[in-house]
Amino acid sequence: MIKIRTKTLLLGVSLGLLVLFLSTYFTEKRDIWIPKTVREGSSEINTSTTKIPYVYSFPKCQLNASAGNVEGFSSLPGHIQDFLYHKHCRHFPMLLDIPDKCGGADESAEVFLLLVIKSIAANFDRREVLRKTWAKERLHNGVQIRRLFISGVTGSGFERERQNKLLELEQNENNDILQWDFKDTFYNLTLKQVLFLEWMERNCPKASFLLNGDDDVFVNTDNMVEYLQGLRDNDGSKHLFTGHLIQYVGPIRSQGSKYYVPVQVQESDSYPPYCGGGGFLLSGYSAMVIYNMSKSVPFIPIDDVYMGMCMAKAGLGPVHHMGVRTAGMYIPSHKLDEFDPCYYKEILLVHRFLPADMYLMWQRINDPNLKCELAKSSF
Repeated sequence: MIKIRTKTLLLGVSLGLLVLFLSTYFTEKRDIWIPKTVREGSSEINTSTTKIPYVYSFPKCQLNASAGNVEGFSSLPGHIQDFLYHKHCRHFPMLLDIPDKCGGADESAEVFLLLVIKSIAANFDRREVLRKTWAKERLHNGVQIRRLFISGVTGSGFERERQNKLLELEQNENNDILQWDFKDTFYNLTLKQVLFLEWMERNCPKASFLLNGDDDVFVNTDNMVEYLQGLRDNDGSKHLFTGHLIQYVGPIRSQGSKYYVPVQVQESDSYPPYCGGGGFLLSGYSAMVIYNMSKSVPFIPIDDVYMGMCMAKAGLGPVHHMGVRTAGMYIPSHKLDEFDPCYYKEILLVHRFLPADMYLMWQRINDPNLKCELAKSSF
């Protein structure tokens, strides 16, 4: 009888240890940074953060070994192989979060234009300039402009620690960063977009409009707000997806290209119409359509094309806006100053700018003494 009780006890202890191991393995406990709200003047703004433990209970995403069985897999570049191994992974822990950035889900309708800016950790100088120029949070024409930088993790070891600490310090001061624990690479831009849309559905579902863009674009946000306010019968509750329209193109099959997409990633030789990923505008309605469609559209690594795919699945599409110049600004003569502010005063967005040029251009187009000829400032 004693032997039976001993065996039963040992069995119970063993099962308990097994459950403990499995729960530890399949869940991750992360430190997540949540903002404190403090007062500045007469309005409440988020400027500091506090560190509290947050437990994510979803399973760790495991490498899909069967991807290696795809024909020609061994001949693919390493970053393509890595994409195929992990393209099913769509949920990652958040390292930096601002759940009340939009005032909470119910109050998020107060946000008219949400600036969603893709930025890697190392691009500190770009973020700092944007905060002081076109991405400054403010009221314009009576509506709110809010800013978010979205990021993953870069590097490894000590470098990774330094980059994460940099973002943490920025978060403490500016309260404007969302960071997930995934490798922030060009081929994970689609993942970054979908993770943001998931966050938006949870925390900012009623924002009227979004600018989705890179951290090296110059944006005239005042013009953007005025354009959106002038839309007929669209307060963000109807479809809008506009920017530099790209159509009648397909995957680039050359391995030397940054945009290389082999048949193992996408068999079709054509892409649906889409807007260049340097920067485009969409309504809150269309953002949620893209997110819902993404649940059944397999990832491809080119994020702007992927957004077009999700739109096409919903039976919707993008339209061209001549004020969005993701291919750069055309200057009619090399004898003219390509940074003459009169070329930029009436546009919505231009890609791409260095931080110093960005800062100077913002100051110059907002100079009340700037005089421009109609021919220069018109589209």
